[in-house]
This record gives sequence, C-alpha cells and structure tokens, in this order.
Amino acid sequence: MKLLIVESPTKAKTISRFLGSGFKVQSSFGHIRDLPKSKMGVDTEHNFEPSYVIPAAKRKQVNLLKKEAEKADEIYYATDEDREGEAIAWHLAHILDEKSDKTKRITFHEITEDAIEEALSSPRAIDMNLVDAQQARRILDRLVGYELSPFLWKKVARGLSAGRVQSVAVRLIVEREREREAFKPEEYWTIEAELQSKDNKELTAKLHKINDKTLDKFDLGKEKDVKPILADLKKENYQVAEVAKKQTKRNPTPPYTTSTLQQDANKKYGFSAKQTMMIAQQLYEGIDLKKGGHVGLITYMRTDSVNLSDKFLNQARSFIKNQFGNEYVPASARRYKTKSKAAQEAHEAIRPTNPELAPESIKSSLNANQHKLYDLIWRRALASQMNAAVIDQTTIDISAGKYGLRTSGSVINFPGFLKLYPEASRENILPDLRKDDALELIKLIDKQHFTEPPARYSDATLVKALEEHGIGRPSTYAPTIATIIDRNYVQRDEQKRLAPTEMAFLVNDILVEHFPKIVDYKFTAKMEDDLDKIAEGKKEWVKTLQDFYEPFHKNLEQKEKVLTKKELTEEVTEEVCEKCGKAMVKKIGRYGAFLACSGYPECKNTKPLEGGKEEPEVTEEKCPECGKPLVVRHGRYGAFLACSGYPKCKYIKKTEKGTGVKCPACGEGELVARRTKRGKIFYGCNRYPKCDFALWQKPTGDKCPDCGSLLIQKNKKTIACSNPECGYSKEA
Repeated sequence: MKLLIVESPTKAKTISRFLGSGFKVQSSFGHIRDLPKSKMGVDTEHNFEPSYVIPAAKRKQVNLLKKEAEKADEIYYATDEDREGEAIAWHLAHILDEKSDKTKRITFHEITEDAIEEALSSPRAIDMNLVDAQQARRILDRLVGYELSPFLWKKVARGLSAGRVQSVAVRLIVEREREREAFKPEEYWTIEAELQSKDNKELTAKLHKINDKTLDKFDLGKEKDVKPILADLKKENYQVAEVAKKQTKRNPTPPYTTSTLQQDANKKYGFSAKQTMMIAQQLYEGIDLKKGGHVGLITYMRTDSVNLSDKFLNQARSFIKNQFGNEYVPASARRYKTKSKAAQEAHEAIRPTNPELAPESIKSSLNANQHKLYDLIWRRALASQMNAAVIDQTTIDISAGKYGLRTSGSVINFPGFLKLYPEASRENILPDLRKDDALELIKLIDKQHFTEPPARYSDATLVKALEEHGIGRPSTYAPTIATIIDRNYVQRDEQKRLAPTEMAFLVNDILVEHFPKIVDYKFTAKMEDDLDKIAEGKKEWVKTLQDFYEPFHKNLEQKEKVLTKKELTEEVTEEVCEKCGKAMVKKIGRYGAFLACSGYPECKNTKPLEGGKEEPEVTEEKCPECGKPLVVRHGRYGAFLACSGYPKCKYIKKTEKGTGVKCPACGEGELVARRTKRGKIFYGCNRYPKCDFALWQKPTGDKCPDCGSLLIQKNKKTIACSNPECGYSKEA
C-alpha cells in the first residue's frame, strides 16, 4: 500500500478519485508541528534553534498518520508547492521518522488527473532551502511578537501585540488617516455646454481653453471666476474647430495573481482578502460537480506569477476559436512577464484547470460566492489569450470666440477580449460632425467641486500598497489584514474601509519613534528579499536572523529601561478631578481613550472622554436609578445617554437601533443593531438572553425565495440568503 499525505480532507477527497486501490490518501489538517504558544520556543543563544511541539488538537491525527505510515510501502508528501507546503512535508518526515528511500516529495500546481500522474512520475527530495525560508519567517515573526508585545503590555496596555508585517500595515493605515485629517478641501469650478447640431443631434462639451491657454484644474477657483465667462459664452457663436479621429488597441490584462485577484474580488463583490482566499481554496481543493465528482477547478491560488502552461495556452486558444471564431485568436499565444521578485513561490498564474468548464455550465454545483470568484478567474484567464479590442476614438474641439471647448467619444470597432471580459468603460457615441459645422447652444452648466481627501484603504488598495512597497508575499496579505482587525488596531467603517483605532495611533507612534526599523517600509521589504534569497539558496538563514535580532534585542532592552508607561500613554488636560481637585489626564486603554485622575493610585476616578470642551446636552428624561436628568455624552461609538450624576451614579441607558425585522427564531423580538466588545456591529434579537439569534449582516426584512431564511445586505451590490448552505444571492 502507498500512502499519500496532503493538508486538507477536501484535497484528499479530490485526489482519491484519480488514484487506484493501491493508494491511501490522508490529510494532515494543515501544520502538525509548530512553535509552542506558552513560550518563545526559539533558542537565541544557539543559532535560533526552534523547539517544535505537536499541538494537542493534532495528536490524534498524528497517531493515525504514524499507524498508516508503518503499513505503507511508500509515502508521498503531496502538500502545497510553496514554502508552507514544503515545511509541512518536512515536519511530517520528522514525525513519521521513515527511511528516506521510502518517502518521496511530490508537487503539483492543480488537482487534476494529469497533474497527479505527472507528479507521481517525478518525485523529488524535500527542498531544504524552502523549508529554511519558512522557518526563518516563522522565527522572525515569533521574535518580534514575543519580545515586542510584552513591552507594549508593560508600557501601554495588556493584550496588545506587535508584528513584523502587521505593524507596517497599521502604519500605512494610520498615515493615510493623518493625511485625511490634515486635508483641506480646495474649491474649483467647471463649465459645460449642451449643444445641438443642424440635424438635431446633441452633445456636451467642456470648457477647455481660454485664449488658447489650456485651463488648469484650479484656474476657475471661485464662482466669481465663472460668472463673466458664462455671460460671454451665452453671446458667442459655436463652431466645430477640429475633428480628430484615431484608432487604438486595448490589450487584455494578465491572468490573476494572488494580489490582483484579491483586489478585483474586493472591488467587484466586496469580498475581504480573507474571504477571497477561503473561496479560492475551496475551488482549488475540489468541488463536487455531481456527475463529474470532486474536481479541482482552479490552479494554486498563492502565486505572484503570471505565467501560463503550454497545455493551458493550447486549450484556451482552441476554446476561443470554437466559441468566438478565428478572428479572436492571436497569431501566437500571449505570454506575460512576471514583475514580482518572488515569483519562485509558484510556477503559474491562477487559472481554470479546464477552460471547457465554463462558469454557467457548473453554476448549479457552486454557491453564489464560489460562482462569482470562479467566473472572475475563468474570464480573466481566457480573455488574456484573446485578440486586442479595437476602439475608434474621436475628439471634437469647438470654438466660441476666445473660448475653446472639447468633447471626446469612443466606439468599439472590434470587441476582442472585451467579448469575454467586459470592462467598466462605456461607449460614448458622438454625432458625425465636420470642421466649421455650426452648433446651437442649448444651455450652459456650471458646477462647483471640492477636492476630496485620500480615501481610506480598502482590502484591495491595502494589498496593492503592500505589494508596491515589496512587503508581504501571496500567502501573507489576507492573514495580515485579518490580524490587524482581530487585534483591534483597525475597524471597518460604513464603506467597509479600514479605519485605525485610537490604539493604532498610539502604538504606531511608539514604534515609529522607538523601533523605527520594525515599521520601516524599506527595511521590511529588504527582509522579504532576504527570505526570498534563503528560498533560492543564496543566503544563510541563521546569519539573516542574527543580523536582525542582535540590534533589535539590544534596542528593546535599552527602551525597557528608559521609557515609562506614563510618558507614553498620558496627556495632561485642563479638566480637574471632581473628587480630589488634581488635573485629569487623557489615557488610552486597550479599547480607546478615557480621562483618569493624575492622583492615581490615591484617587482612582475615571470617566469617558468628552469630544471637545462643550457641556453635555441635558435631556428631559430622568435617570431611573437616582432621578437626575440624563445627558447626551459622546463615546467611542457615538452619542449615548448617561446620568448627569456621574460618577456617583453610573447609569447608562442601553440604546438599540431597530431594524423593523421580526426575529425569525422566536417570532416575538425585533432584530436590533449591537456591537461586540471589539466594536464589530451585528444584528441580534432584543429578547436576548431568552433568544440568542444573531446575524453579522443587516437583514432586509425579505425572505429567501429558495429556502425561506432571512435575506441580508451582503454588501453595497449584493443581497444574499442568511443561510450559509443556501447560496442564493441577487444584485441589490
């Protein structure tokens, strides 16, 4: 019997279809050894020797694998082909302790019968360069986390954490927020003219020049600049000055890498980076296509390569020819050049394993999100092998005395790849005009505009920024974003963008001032390059760790001695403690800012931090506990009602934002908006704890036509069923 070990049970199920009775396929359920949680687990005195342990949750599976290994004639480690997969294979080899001639390492980029057969025919040894690169990353992150996090506990607040990549991501988000806070909007105006040709065709042109000088954005800065121009334009005659036509070609974009897939899935469907990778993992490991059984639908999804295999190129070209005709197939296959320095992580872009499996043909086997992501991947990969779109562009310049106006239009002459992968741009068809044609003014439109502050990062734009800085790799983008949200450094705003918490500002400023290398973009990118060199066998991993750790640890020891919690976290205010008369100081705890008496520990008075110096607004409502008026105060999550007798009376009125939707579980309560301790909004029954029904997304009040469950507002564009097993969704 031959034993083949993979990471996940779904992957095992898919591969089992392709192997005969002589094989047994088992899963390791991910990593089976790791550094201990209770201690550092790295011997910094002796070449950073790691102490790996088998987590309690994995012992049962490890015992099962040991029993199967003893019975096996050959053992194949078929874990993923990246550094993590190589490390899992290495850990398995250590635990199973089998002879090297009995064990074999195989890799494949897709879970198909041909790929598995090819892998089995060409096994190799475990690549220790990849293993060392993974170990180096894991140990680096452990050194930073287990030494810097306790420093933050002592000097700021318990429960905080710092990380080599997560702290850089937080810095990006904090700096963007400060750009927004410092932003001062600038006013500017535009003028457009609605015009009509002799044959009654209409067009809109924008003021472009005055006295042959092209207008800059802020040349019309105030309304007073616009009024005299409008008066002139009303009296002028309009005539076509020039018509320029040219034909352009638009080439398709390369197939998806991990980062570009995460960016597109976020922009088009509102998927978080974590959600995108979870769905992609399901498509990669295999979906039950009913008649076809479990089939891996896409290639490996952690990659920064845009390369495509010759086999796929031939299949794609054949499919395009059959579906759309010869004119859509280029003379030769399109090949794209990978820009990333770390492209050794994988050999191919993310693509469908079989072009013939069109998204609509397997839609019934996929849930709504799986179908959306597969459709994106399938279309992008196939479109990358189609001919360019041919677009006719027309620019019409119009004269009106000393003023020049311009309008542009485009018409798709030949759709090319847009036939399969339509883009957001729309055709703008202009009337057929010639030089010197007269135009009649219908009306003038003047518009006031203000410049906008830079937008907060979304998952898509943060991944793009990290990639541009050379920080992180395909396997780290999604976990990094998930970590900074889980650790309460970042919260999602109403647009699901990433907003820093008060704690993020404080911790970031401490790290920037006192541990600049940890959050330095170039230093972090260089560390990623060093890890790549270890994977390529060009750098020694212990030396890399030494070069980082020794100055880091020395600086940390020095800062521990000289920095105090008081100077890092306290800011004296003008407010006076009503209990002892001493000054109140602004402090920041794990969950936000508050006021505390500077006389601590003798005086332990604390109170919520008011926004500004205004007195709380007194209401007519009375406190049910002491009878004093309730006042409107402002806290971390907005306004709330509290007793004016604070701190003697600490009554706070619970406020619930109703949805008007009856609870489907008990039929009596209403679903109301609430927050978790970490500030995340959810919708739960107002009869809690008698009824504990809850949803993460806002219910619409309507019921699913397929299963009868409540529909929820998944994102701006999508309404979906709240039942995760249903999969129903529609456009909002």
